[in-house]
Amino acid sequence: MKEPIFLSVVVPMYNEEEVIEVTYNRLRTVLQSLGETYEIVFVNDGSRDRTAAIVREICARDRTVKLVDFSRNFGHQIAVTAGMDHSSGRTVVLIDADLQDPPEIILDMVAKWREGYDVVYGKRMERKGETWFKKTTAAMFYRLLRSMTSVNIPVDTGDFRLMDRKVRDALTQMRERSRFIRGMVSWSGFKQASVEYVREERFAGETKYPLRKMLRLSLDAITSFSTKPLKIAGILGFLLSAGGFIYLIVVLCQHFFTDTTTPGWTSLIAISLLFNGITLSLLGVLGEYIGRIYEETKGRPLYLVSDKVNFTSEARDDRKLTEPVGAGAGS
Repeated sequence: MKEPIFLSVVVPMYNEEEVIEVTYNRLRTVLQSLGETYEIVFVNDGSRDRTAAIVREICARDRTVKLVDFSRNFGHQIAVTAGMDHSSGRTVVLIDADLQDPPEIILDMVAKWREGYDVVYGKRMERKGETWFKKTTAAMFYRLLRSMTSVNIPVDTGDFRLMDRKVRDALTQMRERSRFIRGMVSWSGFKQASVEYVREERFAGETKYPLRKMLRLSLDAITSFSTKPLKIAGILGFLLSAGGFIYLIVVLCQHFFTDTTTPGWTSLIAISLLFNGITLSLLGVLGEYIGRIYEETKGRPLYLVSDKVNFTSEARDDRKLTEPVGAGAGS
């Protein structure tokens, strides 16, 4: 019987042709130093450059490297999910291809896992090469998310982490579309520990998480793990209704018992704009949740695979309970 793989490294990629060869070499050096069996699962998330072609060349000379090639871009969190779906290791590491998270930290994570922890996540003590705005907004987001949810999501962390096989199996059972992996890991409740590290500057290329995508991820995180926005909307609506009723009584009293009249429409227009703006904002919150319900009811697969490289029939059989409907097979 073939010995099970000890460690699977999942690497989502999107337009990373400038860095992918260096990423592979550093990962291989670190993993070989472990003295254990391993695999590297690259997931090409619809790259428009030569990223997939470069990984295919690597796969041709190194059978421990595997490629999952999407039919189009499905997003970073979905790519991470696909990598976990196709991993077969006793432990699984999630790491981005840009080398901001140093692969050498994997050795510390494995050591921590051997102490009995099911999840070992990287905690950023410093973020090099990032603007003051991004650092500040990230810190505010993590603390806001923690205050709004009952799930204890560690602050100052990303998806860079090592997970035991049982944690990976638990995550592959969660098929919601609006995914926030680090929150899902915390929700699962397995024993966690951290490894501190300094996040480096991006090795090459440009960030794949501009402000627009960061806002989208933040919205996914909040709506996936908290209904407080809906509760806040209800409370705010009640307070506005109460305020409007009180104001109506004041106006009626002025009309019947005093000679005071409103000289113009300025105050009326201001109040109308305020109330209408808040009403539309509350409808937007409701619409966000309803839209997510609509997406879930479609029942479509999370992703579609156009090709796979270096996956054996044994590996496919090992994944048969978690393979999403619509994921294609390859070599």
